[in-house]
Amino acid sequence: MSHNGAIAATLLGITRALGRALVTDTVARQPGFLQALDPRVRLVGLFTLVLAVTLAHRISVVVGLFAAAVLIARLSRVSLGALATRVWLVVLVFTGVIALPALFLTPGDPVFATWSSPLRITAQGIAAATLLVARVETAVTYTTLLVLTTPWMHVLKALRAFRVPQEIVMMLAMTHRYVFLLAETAAQMFESRQSRTVGLLDRSTQRRMTARTAGVLLSKSVELGNEVFLAMQSRGFRGDAKVLSDFRMSSWDYLGLAAFLLVGSVAVWIGRS
Repeated sequence: MSHNGAIAATLLGITRALGRALVTDTVARQPGFLQALDPRVRLVGLFTLVLAVTLAHRISVVVGLFAAAVLIARLSRVSLGALATRVWLVVLVFTGVIALPALFLTPGDPVFATWSSPLRITAQGIAAATLLVARVETAVTYTTLLVLTTPWMHVLKALRAFRVPQEIVMMLAMTHRYVFLLAETAAQMFESRQSRTVGLLDRSTQRRMTARTAGVLLSKSVELGNEVFLAMQSRGFRGDAKVLSDFRMSSWDYLGLAAFLLVGSVAVWIGRS
């Protein structure tokens, strides 16, 4: 890839990341099933389903929970196309690489083997790899639905409502802010470098430039991050998430929480039997 092509690809990735943040905030403000629930109910309910996914040993139960996640996404007006490109495809690639050895290393009944190689694919290996991929896909889908349908500060306030330590909440808040700060700084640096570069650079020069840029970006980001933290401290931030709206449980919230707990309990009971 050429120097200009690498810069263009990097800027495109940063732009997409910032655009996804805007989409997340837009989805959270739309009317929908999850948006109508109290943030504390969303947090407990979706993580209950994630726990049920991790404890289930039957692929049919995991597939059923995945179908429930798709239904919840549709009711919450979350684009399935966005989930497919941003979650399912990415998770499939990374988890597929991890699950691939299980096809050959899991002992059992062979379904494919070659004469020239001792490697063989077993039915038990296929089942183990499929279960792993399905579990990760489903769990990540539920956590993505929580982030997409709930403003980040509401998530932090819900965590504090359940007595999550203040230090952890502060770390999550700063990390969330630091990601976008890093992306913005990187975009500015690459644009500045592109405007001052004439012609093509050889590969060794590109590598040295990339290493120097990464070091400067890291030091600059740390410095800016400290400045942001001090600015937040001077404005009264002490680790607690402050939002204008108060959390109030309604009958619909209690009904939704009961439904989440019931589905999660039944899934764990069936999946482990």
